[in-house]
Amino acid sequence: MSLAKRYVSILTALVALFMLGLPVQAQQVDRKQPPAEFIQNVANQTLEVVKKDTAAQAGDRSAVERLVDQYVLPYVNFEKTTRLSTGRHWRQASASQRTELVDAFKNTLIRTYSGALANVDKLSAITVGPFRGDPAAADVVVRSTITQSNGPAVGVDYRMENTPEGWQIYDINVEGIWLIQNYRNQFSQVITEKGIDGLIKTLNTQSMPAQNP
Repeated sequence: MSLAKRYVSILTALVALFMLGLPVQAQQVDRKQPPAEFIQNVANQTLEVVKKDTAAQAGDRSAVERLVDQYVLPYVNFEKTTRLSTGRHWRQASASQRTELVDAFKNTLIRTYSGALANVDKLSAITVGPFRGDPAAADVVVRSTITQSNGPAVGVDYRMENTPEGWQIYDINVEGIWLIQNYRNQFSQVITEKGIDGLIKTLNTQSMPAQNP
């Protein structure tokens, strides 16, 4: 797959990550059900809502932020995603810097990928493959395929942790690119050059798209 096509695939999958948790009529998804069922049920509900939200599909950032703030945070552990993306440098950050990093990373992902909602067309679907791991494990990977009429099928893996409240997503793999690993390389370079505050500023002022591995 070319870099351009892979980039579009990553955008589409990150939309799926952001939108996981969007309930139909505010109905909450049971996060304590088996991992594959959790992803499939949330995905089915998600697509129905996204397809009807014309503002979000058009890339309206305020619409995307509203959806994320209302429905995604209970299902995605942004703190863990940010901590693992920051790697060893996380220990150097103060409590306030950590809070700022989490907020800045969430916002830069929304800013970078909000336009990808236009790729979620009426025929888009997410099919979860058979789960072959231990559903009682503390950390699992669920594999799925995103199909769409306006682009190629995309393989997406969701890494989740089993918390007392149920499953939480904290990483995804799109066509061989893990989100955390990709951003860890970029974060490390920025921190080495500019420090923790420099990374926060960079995240707040520019996009850091996924790169070709």
